[in-house]
Amino acid sequence: MSANVDQNNRPDYDQVLQDIADYVLNYRVDSRDALDTARNCLMDTLGCGLLALRFPECTKHLGPIVEGTVVPFGARVPGTSYRLDPVKAAWDIGCIVRWLDYNDTWLAAEWGHPSDNLGGILAVADHLSQKRVAQGEAPLTVRAVLEAMIMAHEIQGVIALDNSFNRVGLDHVLLVKIASTAVCAKLMGANREQLLAALSQAFVDGQALRTYRHAPNAGSRKSWAAGDASSRGVRLADIAMRGEMGIPGVLSAPQWGFYDVLFSHTNKDLALKPEDKRAFSLPQPYGTYVMENVLFKISFPAEFHAQTACEAAVTLHPQVKQRLHEIERIVITTHESAIRIISKVGQLANAADRDHCLQYMTAVPLAFGNLVAEQYEDEFHAAHPIIDELREKMVIVEDPRYSREYLEADKRSIANAVQVFFTDGSSTEQVAVEYPIGHRRRRADGIPLLEDKFKANLATRFTAQRSAEIFALCKDQARLEATPVNRFVDLFVI
Repeated sequence: MSANVDQNNRPDYDQVLQDIADYVLNYRVDSRDALDTARNCLMDTLGCGLLALRFPECTKHLGPIVEGTVVPFGARVPGTSYRLDPVKAAWDIGCIVRWLDYNDTWLAAEWGHPSDNLGGILAVADHLSQKRVAQGEAPLTVRAVLEAMIMAHEIQGVIALDNSFNRVGLDHVLLVKIASTAVCAKLMGANREQLLAALSQAFVDGQALRTYRHAPNAGSRKSWAAGDASSRGVRLADIAMRGEMGIPGVLSAPQWGFYDVLFSHTNKDLALKPEDKRAFSLPQPYGTYVMENVLFKISFPAEFHAQTACEAAVTLHPQVKQRLHEIERIVITTHESAIRIISKVGQLANAADRDHCLQYMTAVPLAFGNLVAEQYEDEFHAAHPIIDELREKMVIVEDPRYSREYLEADKRSIANAVQVFFTDGSSTEQVAVEYPIGHRRRRADGIPLLEDKFKANLATRFTAQRSAEIFALCKDQARLEATPVNRFVDLFVI
């Protein structure tokens, strides 16, 4: 046989894709802990989206691509009057829930925000529910949304446990696209072949680079990238439902597959060395682990690796607020991931740059006693030069224990410590916070504050009466699960 030919024996679908498909199609969610956490996650995620509607830089992205477009059974964007096709609605919902960097977080070898997937989930569920009602059929219930959220969290989070996409320069929204594709295809009624085809299309797709999250290019794309990814998941699921074929060896194909092209240490040489090749490591089966252990952002709209630094800074504020100009240096002790992602010096170009700067996010609560979204804006930054003065005095130190326990499965801490030294030789104590208020270890303290956050966010958009109605429904697990999705979304329409 000639050597100038390829073997054209079509493979089975890569096992990674088969495992995801079988989980989504066959797993039965019966964990009350996961469902209760998903309910809280739904509240929090929608609340974050409502709060973001106060920011014109966010709202300029919303609405139909073609003004005046009328979509039968259009999916609604909470807090607005928009009724859009599910693909654009997923984009808009995903955009608002991620805009302020205030929704949930998952930290492992890869990072991310699993509730980003609500963009696709809610858009598809609302559209399908309206359509079913019009056809005399039963709509989807919010229970289906909660189950889809649990599964999307699990897919994104389990893949993230051992697989670092950031180390090859890829952005974590790749995992949003994969998870959204899977659960949205299921909501649409996909069979196994259609779901596998959709997943393969998601992996063969172009993948976002992380450069818009890091110095010196950090910018506002990081606030809409997840909406874009979740929306793409809806589109790819729809393509598969129309009968489009899949790419079975999308991950493992030599030279042309995802592993060789995008997930190896180098692809400068097409003949990769064995030690340069990588495949996904999946340390545990899919279940409900990620939703049960997800991290909520409760206290601050800030990149999660800085949450405990912000909390420590708030604690120190009373001791330093009258002595800001007497500070000689500020020592922040942190972990490796925080250093790699958000430690930066120099001019900060925009709000998105500031909410990914460990030094900025620590300086503001040190000086003002709190950190809110408006304090990232250009006007606030320009009016308070003390922030940059404090940044220039900061020293960043890695604690190996913090870095190690960040990755330990039974801990997964996100530790920071802050200590302030003054020109007269005195200093504050070192305030260390190892687990943020949104961590599972602090759930009992965190959930009442999460509910307060939701009520405050509702009040930015709705009357007191409607806010109370929404909150009462969301507090009642059984009633919420039984509520038709279209009726639930009705409550959030302007």
